[in-house]
Amino acid sequence: MLSKKAKYAINALVYLARHNKGTQPIQISTIAKSENIPRKFLEAILLDLKNAGMLNSKKGKAGGYFLQKSADEINIADVTRLFDGAIALIPCVAHLYYARCEECVDEATCGIRDVFAEVRAESVKMLKTATLAEIVRREQVLKEKQGKPAAEELQS
Repeated sequence: MLSKKAKYAINALVYLARHNKGTQPIQISTIAKSENIPRKFLEAILLDLKNAGMLNSKKGKAGGYFLQKSADEINIADVTRLFDGAIALIPCVAHLYYARCEECVDEATCGIRDVFAEVRAESVKMLKTATLAEIVRREQVLKEKQGKPAAEELQS
């Protein structure tokens, strides 16, 4: 399960991708209010995202945060790893956070490991293709199916 911090990070990133195509600075208070994220918590999250190279910021009255990379380059796998660590459900199949399972006799013949390696591979594949741009696109398709105006139309 995603931590609240990771979920808030994804919500904030999608908000930035959805508004001004992520290139204009948006104030923390605006994001916090729109996405129902506690402001102090969001400040720390945005700083982590900036330090990871996903966001940049501008100081001053017209300042705020904006996407450092394009919405096509930021994927949910990277955000999840940043805040929650390994995507794998067991440590012996994690690539970046590998650890041998204490109870395992032989990794090479462990059927449990084999199943969870497949789960991890599919999860990572799906999360890497889930970019901010893809999420915004999906939102628009879902809104059209529901007969609601797309986010861009709401801003006009």
